[in-house]
Amino acid sequence: MEPLEPRISKTIWKATADDWLKLINTDVVVVGAGPSGLTAARYLANSGLKTVVLERRLSFGGGIGGGGMLLHKIVVDARAIPILEEFRVRYEYVSDYDLYVLDSSELMAKLATGAIDAGAKIIHGVTVEDLIVREEPFRVEGVVIQWSAVPLAGLHVDPLFMYSKAVIDATGHDAEVLRILERKNPSVGVRLPGERSAYSELSELKVIEMTGKVVDGLYVTGMAVAALRHLHRMGPIFSSMLLSGKKVAEEILRDVRRG
Repeated sequence: MEPLEPRISKTIWKATADDWLKLINTDVVVVGAGPSGLTAARYLANSGLKTVVLERRLSFGGGIGGGGMLLHKIVVDARAIPILEEFRVRYEYVSDYDLYVLDSSELMAKLATGAIDAGAKIIHGVTVEDLIVREEPFRVEGVVIQWSAVPLAGLHVDPLFMYSKAVIDATGHDAEVLRILERKNPSVGVRLPGERSAYSELSELKVIEMTGKVVDGLYVTGMAVAALRHLHRMGPIFSSMLLSGKKVAEEILRDVRRG
């Protein structure tokens, strides 16, 4: 048998290539491994759709990890409890404030585990730099991807493509995918005014209400909804993030089954 070092490299190259050959054509690409993206991925994969989550960082959780001002706790309200229980996240009711408190690290870990166990594939270190589109009528049909290290290094390297039935912008406050749509396809008429200042109670409702399709093939969830719809921010309460992820999954499932 050959030495261990080449066997390590060959095993990784082969397994990676096998994975990517399966992922290039997929049902749903979720951009962003934050709370709404991971929640959506679980429900989509559980329903039989081939689902890939692309995360430009080497971590899970998006804004969960910082808790509230680097404190390791976050809160949800009663609406999110069924989702927490499905993901087996432990929580405690605080009757004085009518909120449920949980550890940020546990939510991050179990959202990721829940998505993976449902069959979703999560790939770290990948940036979406453009969209695949079709005209007349306009439709998004996938994403253009690059290793995150490439732009960080200031290199010019041509990207590759992932074709899909649906793309979800779950990139949070920056709404990175929607900003590509706004910048490169102005004729579509999508404009991002950005999010407004804090009003937690109202935003918790409106983010869920306005989650969904932006244009054919492209959907928005989580705090990217606030950037698109000029909604208030809400801080370290994550009920609407989880519920938004579930809602966008349900809408995509309806659209895919109809189409």
